[in-house]
Amino acid sequence: MFDTVRNSKRIVQIVLAIIILPFALWGVDSYVSGGGSANEVASVGKTPITLDEFQRSLSEQQDRLRPQVGNNVALLESPEFRRGVLQELINQRLLLVHAGKSQMGISNEALSGFIASLPALQEDGKFSRQRYEQLVAAQNMSVEQFEALLRRDLLTQQVTMPIGNAALAGNLPADRWLMAQLEEREIAEAILRVEQFAADSKPDAAAIQRYYEENRSRFEQPEQVRVEYLVLSQAKLIEAARISEADIQAAYEANAARYRKPEQRRASHILIRADMNAPAAEIKAAEEKAGQVLAQVKAAPADFARLAKQHSQDPGSAANGGDLGFFGRGMMVKPFEEATYALQENQISEVIRSDFGFHIIKLTGIRPEQAQKLEEVRGEIQAELKRQTGAKQYVEAAEGFSNLVYEQPDSLKPAAEKYGLAVQNSEWLAQGGQLPAPFTNAKLVQAVFSEDAVKHKRNTEAVETAPNTLVSARVVEHQPAEVIALEKVSGVIAQVLVREAALAKTEAAGQAELDKLKRGEKSALSWGTPRMVSRLHAPNLSREAGLAVFGASGQKLPAYAGVKTPQGYVLYRIDKVKAFDPAAAGEALPRAAALRQQYNEVMAREDLINWLAALREQYGVKINSAALERK
Repeated sequence: MFDTVRNSKRIVQIVLAIIILPFALWGVDSYVSGGGSANEVASVGKTPITLDEFQRSLSEQQDRLRPQVGNNVALLESPEFRRGVLQELINQRLLLVHAGKSQMGISNEALSGFIASLPALQEDGKFSRQRYEQLVAAQNMSVEQFEALLRRDLLTQQVTMPIGNAALAGNLPADRWLMAQLEEREIAEAILRVEQFAADSKPDAAAIQRYYEENRSRFEQPEQVRVEYLVLSQAKLIEAARISEADIQAAYEANAARYRKPEQRRASHILIRADMNAPAAEIKAAEEKAGQVLAQVKAAPADFARLAKQHSQDPGSAANGGDLGFFGRGMMVKPFEEATYALQENQISEVIRSDFGFHIIKLTGIRPEQAQKLEEVRGEIQAELKRQTGAKQYVEAAEGFSNLVYEQPDSLKPAAEKYGLAVQNSEWLAQGGQLPAPFTNAKLVQAVFSEDAVKHKRNTEAVETAPNTLVSARVVEHQPAEVIALEKVSGVIAQVLVREAALAKTEAAGQAELDKLKRGEKSALSWGTPRMVSRLHAPNLSREAGLAVFGASGQKLPAYAGVKTPQGYVLYRIDKVKAFDPAAAGEALPRAAALRQQYNEVMAREDLINWLAALREQYGVKINSAALERK
């Protein structure tokens, strides 16, 4: 099964995309309820999704996406984002519930095998226990927590893989889609620009007044503030933490066991495959063959590598004479591990049965337990001590910081001096506008524009704007919301009205020219240089223009199409239509193959969407809207 996962990356990507599809695909109303337990944000059948689970997942997703959204961090606080995170949890839970009902699971042996095969955990082509432990530590998890999450993800893939792999698109619809995507058209364009018609438009005072009255909201200047603020951040405290050489030495000595490389063994094997659920006759035949090979090995132990190349059915090691390299405990299935660790160096085992079949094992090397030198782990220890120190400092400072900005509300300086923080100053912040970090946090913005902050110039409460990050702000300048007077914007309004009138005239003139061309009448338009375009490659062609060009009938040429744009009106003359023939693709064959794969993925996506919708109906999904909206 895991070979399938590794070799079907595109399907896995589709599966993962489906898991986080917006809930609107199925409709929210039929699943949302106002009730439910106060600590239950949703349920799948009889399985609850707790508020704690939701909040933890929400924080994880916000942390993951925060670097990608730039100044749009407010998106991560929006109701739509919260609903999207909940839908991801619901879809995951649906798949796990279905797996349980279907009696599917991931065995310990399969999990260990998958971990050992991950490229990121390989060193010199062999599994590295040290890399594995470093990876787990970087996730701030225990090995047990990490493996539980990995088991869940593998089970999710096991459940969805048959659906993705079963999606097969028919040749006829795929060929039609290919023909549409790869059809080429030669076009020339003529442009009617709005500037040609602008001189005829001169709005009067009444028109300007009417526009101002009908669009007063456009001329509202929102309430604005400038603030000074403090940021107490665990990340900054970790970065600034100073660790002495004595501290590093003491940590190394106190955790000596942690910095020991456990004993590793190197083995070669000959595998005769026989799955546990194979027919009895097949298992017996495999066992008999293994016995025969063992007899040959015992007769000529020095020929083990040659016999492995000849008989072993393990594609990963047979070509190397059965060599599996060095490995530690927990990295091989239990029967294989127990047999290997019971052998002396160069000793050969009897036939050993595992889930994969029958093994003959030769122990080829023993690497004793080794202690890592301080120089090898100094950086790791220093980073861990900095993290511990910074985290401890943050915990100790957070409550005091929150209390101090509240108890001395007229200034941020006492808190800045006590905790060694720099008072920072913002630019003007407009309520409801795009704001820079950390003012992308909705709760902080609400506090900054509160009456207490604006009218009385008091410090805001310390707001957690990100995990382990507190911010308190104080308003230093305030501008109330106001509507800009007509005399200040009349010139701008006049320009808008002139352009609107000119655009209307341009569109009318363009449509008239298009009608003439379609009737076969002559036109004085100046056409540009012809060029070939397709649906896949149409530089400088807007979506609307593409729809018009490829929506025009190619039965009678030249054909014509036209679209309005913010700059005026563009007419297109279609001189040639070059159809794509899937049977004679020639040099376009690689592109056609890629597109056909894309089409198959779209079909797989549709199947997965429909299947998840059926699971929702089968097991039942309820959402506690009150708990979802709670912050």
